[in-house]
Order: sequence, then structure tokens, then C-alpha cells
Amino acid sequence: MPTVRMTQTMMSHQAMGGMQIGLNRLAKVQEQLATGRIINRPSDDPTGATSAMRIRTSVAAQEQFTRNGEDAMGWLNQLDASLADATDQVRRARELAGQATSGAVGQPSRDALAAEIDQIRDGLMATANATYLDRPVFGGVTSGKVAYEKDGAGVITYAPTATATQGVLRTVGDGAVVRVDMEGPDAFGPDGDSVFDHLAALATALRSGDAAGVTAAADALDLDGKNIINSQAEIGARTNRVEYSLTAASDAALRLKSSLSEIENTDMVKATVDLQLQTVAYQAALGATAKVMQPSLLDFLR
Repeated sequence: MPTVRMTQTMMSHQAMGGMQIGLNRLAKVQEQLATGRIINRPSDDPTGATSAMRIRTSVAAQEQFTRNGEDAMGWLNQLDASLADATDQVRRARELAGQATSGAVGQPSRDALAAEIDQIRDGLMATANATYLDRPVFGGVTSGKVAYEKDGAGVITYAPTATATQGVLRTVGDGAVVRVDMEGPDAFGPDGDSVFDHLAALATALRSGDAAGVTAAADALDLDGKNIINSQAEIGARTNRVEYSLTAASDAALRLKSSLSEIENTDMVKATVDLQLQTVAYQAALGATAKVMQPSLLDFLR
């Protein structure tokens, strides 16, 4: 049986190789503790690194859904507040019309009521021109700054030249797209038969003492009020959907980050114990090697 001759050089190389392996293990554990991550480069865990990259992409998508949802909530909250204000104004106008038909109101009082109706009409126009981030929430997809304009004759009309087929949309989840604006005519009626036209007709009838005209305008305002309330209910339904999507996106992002943490983050307790073990092993290797590797002059002469 052949005998393998161990030389001093071979023993030195083996000892140095073993210590280098131990030192690399110690350095790796130290790096994990310092960075708090067990994957600091793809070569540390190719499979884990690939999974982490995919999870990060999913997390980014969920965070984008959250940002979209928060923007959508800004639009919808503005719409809801504006429609609530519009409801109050139309209700007040209807009350004034009721006072005018009570039979005990003289022309001076009707003129005063007409003046208040004019103020309500202007206030309602301001409400209909409400904006969010400098964009009219009732203006649809338009580059203009207002949804409604008043001409020299005092006629209020919808400013955009054409209504949008889709409107302002926000993607708040996978396959979940919500419209966050509302066309003015959908809430306030089309030009020529809008709440603004009915308020103008009411003021005219009050000033002329036309009781039938006041009644007709009041009936039209009743319908306008119901239409605005229905529009507000639609906005409420959209808001509920966005809130649900925001919750879903937040929960999904939390789960994904938890999974990412399990893949990437260092278990500090385990790593600390491992560091101690690797330190002891490396120091033991140094001590053992120092005792074994004590070459004599005869060793160098071989």
C-alpha cells in the first residue's frame, strides 16, 4: 500500500486553507449582523434573491395602489362635500319658494326672496366649480379651471365642450378602476334644464308675481334635489369601494413585507449565537495550528 508523504508545505497549505474557511464563515456572520440581512448579494442565496426581487415588485405595486387610492379619496371627499353643500342650498331655495306661495307675502317680500335666490344660485355655481388639486371635480376630463361659466346675460352653462366617456380614473387594485370625478350635468342637470335654470326661473317668477311660475320652479327644484342626493349616493358607493381597496392594498403590502423579512432579514439571536460559535472555532483553529506548525531546522532541510 503506497504511503503518502506529508511535507511541511502541504501541512502549511492545509492549515491555512482551513483557517481561511473559518475566517470566511466568521466574516459572513459578522456581515449579516452588521447589515441585518442574510442576503447581501445574489450569490448568498440565488433562489431567495429571486423571490425577494419578485416580492419587492409586488410591494411596489401595492404601494402604488395605496397612493392612487389616497388620491381618489381626495377627489371623492371633495365631491361628497360639494354635493352635500348643494343639497342644502337647493333645500333652502325650495323653502323660499314655499314661503312665496303661502299667500301672505307681498311684492317687496317676493323681491327680497328673489334676491336671496340669486345669491343661492351664485353660491351653487361656486360649489359646482369646486376643485381638487386645481382641477374641477365636476368638470370631467378638461383642461379648464372651472366646470360652469356665467355669460353676460347671467346664464350659467357647463364649460366643457363635450362630456367625457370615462372621466378621471384611478386604479386602486388589480382590475379595480374607479372614476373619481362627476360630470356637472349628471349632478345638476343638462344646460337648459339645470338647477341653475330652475333657480333663475324661480327668481323671475318671484319678481313678476307669477304664482304658477313659482310653483313650477319649486317642483323642478324638488327633482333637482333628489338628483343631487342620488349623485351623492353614487359618490358614497365609489368611496366605499376605494376604502375597501385601500384596506386590501395595505394588508397585502404588510403580508408581502412580512414574507420579504422572512427571506432577507437576519435572525439576530441565531446569528449572535453563530458568531460566538464561529469565533470560538476560529480561535481554536489558530491555537491548534500554532502548536502543530512549529517547523524545525530538519523540517526545512527535507
